[in-house]
Amino acid sequence: MTHSSFPENLTIRRYPDTSNKSLRAWNAGDEYILEHLDEMDLATGKSFAIYNDRFGYLSCHLAAFEPQCVVHRKSQEKSVLMNSQLNNLTFEQGQFTTPFNSLPQTADIGLMQIPKSLDLFRYFLHKLSESITDDGIALCAFMTKYFTPALLEIADDYFEDVEQSLAKKKSRILILGKKKPLPDASFIESFSYSFDSDYTENIKQYPGVFSSGQVDYATQFLLETFSPDSNELQIADVGSGNGVISRAMQIQNPDACLHLIDDSVLAIESSKLNISDKNADFHWTDTLEDLEDQSIDLALSNPPFHFGHETNIEISVSLFRETAGLLKPGGRFVCVANKHLGYLSHLKKFFRSAGVLAQNKKFVIYECKK
Repeated sequence: MTHSSFPENLTIRRYPDTSNKSLRAWNAGDEYILEHLDEMDLATGKSFAIYNDRFGYLSCHLAAFEPQCVVHRKSQEKSVLMNSQLNNLTFEQGQFTTPFNSLPQTADIGLMQIPKSLDLFRYFLHKLSESITDDGIALCAFMTKYFTPALLEIADDYFEDVEQSLAKKKSRILILGKKKPLPDASFIESFSYSFDSDYTENIKQYPGVFSSGQVDYATQFLLETFSPDSNELQIADVGSGNGVISRAMQIQNPDACLHLIDDSVLAIESSKLNISDKNADFHWTDTLEDLEDQSIDLALSNPPFHFGHETNIEISVSLFRETAGLLKPGGRFVCVANKHLGYLSHLKKFFRSAGVLAQNKKFVIYECKK
């Protein structure tokens, strides 16, 4: 498919790379958005804000318009920069912002791949509505198999005109116009969690952070089963989410220095709501490069394997390799996972010893030593 208003034959790759050749760096919804924009016969001077462009497909095709890229994952930003360099396109650092910031300038057109989380979709629409012009439009793509009437209900809260396109290659676009006054909304979710029989706290988090409404069962199993040693004072929480694992370690060992690492800025900002920055460092990054090699006594993780509607353990395996390099001699890596993922064979590649610390019908806790 060609798009006369946009560059053709761009090379768009996934970051990080994948060995699964069936996984592309874009989908039919991305192509549909470009086709719809082409039909609009855009003149120069239009300004764009792009949300949830995981690998930079839309951003790179619209590079000539100098779009504002709203990134909620560090890997998104790296993807856009990598693919822009592959295609000799220019992106300035000032074109990137996070959902926590208002756009530096108003946008005429907002573009979005609708995320799996409906709460996150609402949050993105809310932030877009803050910064889109009064006559601006939003084009939000999704695959038809993931349609739910709630998408239309959420869109109707923010725009008077809510149109759903015809299906094309199993994708559709919500075409939104005539923005409404912003509704009152709070996007911080709060739920209680008992760290032991005598002590409960409210855990807070932003939309799109795993897991909504409660501490997920795998993490509960880890926290109910595992306790750190008193001499494990440098602790890394890899894929830290809302920070509940780190908070549990902090309660058990207040002298420990915590390092929370997550690709999601929504997760990092959530963890700051739950953990005082005393003895805690927060790292918004998709790698472990911020931490020194052989500096960690204990690393903990409930590693990610869901990315939107995609399941992929390659990122988890990469984190295992990096984590091994962080540990001091004799240091431990303890992680919890669904049994069916079969992580043990991967862990044995990177650690001197790796075995099962505990398990139940669904989850297994692995303990690995440097």
